[in-house]
Amino acid sequence: MQKPYIPRDTYINKIRPYIDKELIKVLVGQRRVGKSYLLFQLMDEIKKSNAGANIVYINKELYEFKDIITYEDLMAYLIPLKHAGEKCYLFIDEIQDITEFEKALRSLLAQGEYDIYCTGSNARILSGELATLLSGRYIEIKIYSLSYNEFIRFHSFENTPDSFNAYLKYGGLPYLANLELTDEIVYEYLRNIYNTIVLKDIVERYKIRNVSLLQNLTLFLADNLGSIVSAKRISEFLKSQRIDLSVKVIIEYLSYLCNVFFVSEVKRANIIGRKIFEIGEKYYFEDVGLRNALIPYKQADINKLFENLVYRHLLALGYTVTIGQLGTKEIDFVAEQYNQKIYVQVAYLITDEQTTKREFGNLLDINDNYPKYVVSSDTLSEGNYKGIKHLHIQDFLTKTDFQ
Repeated sequence: MQKPYIPRDTYINKIRPYIDKELIKVLVGQRRVGKSYLLFQLMDEIKKSNAGANIVYINKELYEFKDIITYEDLMAYLIPLKHAGEKCYLFIDEIQDITEFEKALRSLLAQGEYDIYCTGSNARILSGELATLLSGRYIEIKIYSLSYNEFIRFHSFENTPDSFNAYLKYGGLPYLANLELTDEIVYEYLRNIYNTIVLKDIVERYKIRNVSLLQNLTLFLADNLGSIVSAKRISEFLKSQRIDLSVKVIIEYLSYLCNVFFVSEVKRANIIGRKIFEIGEKYYFEDVGLRNALIPYKQADINKLFENLVYRHLLALGYTVTIGQLGTKEIDFVAEQYNQKIYVQVAYLITDEQTTKREFGNLLDINDNYPKYVVSSDTLSEGNYKGIKHLHIQDFLTKTDFQ
């Protein structure tokens, strides 16, 4: 069942070269970031060059597909829909809900008459099963909630401080374009999304018995956004709250939250030598609106939220991101892509000489010629400081090229 959508051509441009190629296209990402609507857009893209294309769409969240439980069910469902000698364009939404789905995909791909697209909301299941049976025969495209540019377009906003503040508070889940942007309405919707992710994607799939412990862990991450944490530190904090959770279980729970794309773990790496530190990482949320729905949005958190937005923007542009360590100094983000690199420091406001020395000085100590940025909300932030580019947060989030 096709629905109206607002195009997200950045992703379609990434996928278009693989249409009609013998590779399974896998769109992965947190629930409600718009994967289903990208499938609809891909269907229309295919119809542009093949109006009579045989398109089959299966959405595991819809009741009509409840009987497709195993890969055998999937194969049986497809038999009467396949026209002999004709290519079938197969779209499967939330494929991880079909047991041993990878066996069906392997068989269909081997037949050579299926062009396959699917979405999923669990990184471990998709990467594990597909990598085992379909290594080299699938391409994975990560889908994120709306970028700031997309948020403006979806809401028909101009790039103003009010638009940015709405994005900072409510995040970029696409469906918000259909809602009135008030705390009461938006946060109620976002809390329901959070409950779905926790209950369906984590508790149900991983058979977690003590849901309140998982929820307390999530609140801890929300409250310590952008801070260096460890499983040991989390365990000690929870014990202070009379919640006894072992380090081993905390590590497992953190992996579950990452697997469903609710949060991302960001490792620290030594800038000289690129050694990855084994402990002491940071966690950022896929969507700042979901984070704000858990912990009330307040002025004191703005710097953390700025970091989250910058991190997410870099990911959406295809960068691999780590936290830089240079002796005792920290660089907020080291972003790498295609043998290119940029360094980014994030601050809410640069109001005094001490802050200037910290934000710009850390970058000046890096002895290479890669681009370096300081991002803040200072109204007069455009310009350079000893070769370091200073950008307003809104300008940074609208840029797509940093080289």
